[in-house]
Amino acid sequence: MNTPPPVNTDDPAHASGLLATIREALRGSHLDYTTAPVGRAVIMLAVPMVMEMAMESIFAVADVFWVAHLGADAVATVGLTESMLTIIYTAAMGLSIGATALVARRTGEHDPEGASRAAGQSVILGLVVALAIAAVAAPNASRLLTVMGASDQVVESGVGFTRVMLGGNATVLLLFMLNAVFRGSGDAAIAMRVLWIGNILNIILGPCFIFGLGPFPQLGVMGAAVATNLGRGTAVACQLAILFTGRSRVRLNARHLRLDFALMRSVIRLSGSGTIQILIATASYIGLVRILSVFGSDALAGYTIGIRVIMFALLPAFGLSNAAATMVGQNLGARRPDRAEQAVWTAALYNMIFLGAVGVAFLIGAPYIAAFFSTDPNVQPFAVGCLRTVSLGFVFYAYGMVLTQAFNGAGDTWTPTIINLFVFWLWEIPLAWWLSSHAGFGARGVFMALTIAYSTLAVVTAILFRRGRWKKTRV
Repeated sequence: MNTPPPVNTDDPAHASGLLATIREALRGSHLDYTTAPVGRAVIMLAVPMVMEMAMESIFAVADVFWVAHLGADAVATVGLTESMLTIIYTAAMGLSIGATALVARRTGEHDPEGASRAAGQSVILGLVVALAIAAVAAPNASRLLTVMGASDQVVESGVGFTRVMLGGNATVLLLFMLNAVFRGSGDAAIAMRVLWIGNILNIILGPCFIFGLGPFPQLGVMGAAVATNLGRGTAVACQLAILFTGRSRVRLNARHLRLDFALMRSVIRLSGSGTIQILIATASYIGLVRILSVFGSDALAGYTIGIRVIMFALLPAFGLSNAAATMVGQNLGARRPDRAEQAVWTAALYNMIFLGAVGVAFLIGAPYIAAFFSTDPNVQPFAVGCLRTVSLGFVFYAYGMVLTQAFNGAGDTWTPTIINLFVFWLWEIPLAWWLSSHAGFGARGVFMALTIAYSTLAVVTAILFRRGRWKKTRV
């Protein structure tokens, strides 16, 4: 009689092994990502990164929820300010690309001092950029609101919110930069936990400062900004405390904060191109909105609903992509490029399974999702069309996201930057214009262009990734 083989509970493909790995990832157990089984390592990194992305999105949702009780002007203030903060978020995400790449590479090389120096220079860069933005933007908050189209009433009632958010932008930049350090070193669970702390404080303090509950002053819409900055600021303080007390893989002390011009140039080189890369991608949406605007407010409203649902659904996919970046950086540092490539294809497969399932759900459930956000019969068809058309490219997009972050993790930030420029501005925008205005597809042509562009991104990125030049990138 044959005896069945013992169950390998470390195998992520097995249900019990998967649950055990997820629990361990949430606990933040230490793992050597250059030697552990690739599937297990990817999941150990991805789970807390997915949770981190979800936590970051809650900040804006919590603000809007409480501020909505103050009326339309208050909500308009938050919306206009968030549109300005998009530039800060872009800078923060771009700067964090360089931090992750450098820290991951030094960690893989088993060079803790080098990782600490890279982290210290990243902190300095983030702080300098934040202070420069605050010095220019905060004193001009009322003018910026006016430029964005705010009425005199909105400017008068909401300038305090905008001034506090722009003046306190260091909490955003440092939060992103320091979490990039944790992710690059493999401490993804720490990045997740500090955002839990920040979110809990923001949710609790929001109504207190907005409505003046108990001993708190009643600050109205400005109270939301105060609560958000206190929540994020506390999270940053926790990050710094963890780094300076040595409770993470990277440990900071005063000498790591001394300006190192050679290393700072590396951080700026990687982070600068990373920022351009993200800006190219995010700014392309402005072009799509401009093309859609000729089809009326119903088309714009439907597109807005569809894209916001899609971006929220993509959050877990961003977590998997960030896990691939860390795996690439650390394994290249350990001089194991083949293992780095294996990790990328493993993460891409997991991402394809996830986004493929989401795509099927959108194809089937699009009418119900659209109805949840709008009951307008003129808006719903556009929202449904956006969800269904864009979701057709999810399988391709799953690979494109992971491969793009793999290049970034290797320190080759220019390759995805050039791909983004080609795909989104030289291909997607002209294609959306032609399909919508000349091929007779109307607003649906814009949705089709999105699907075709992201599919193109995946194919081009895969071809360049297979060539393997990224394995020779020096950082």
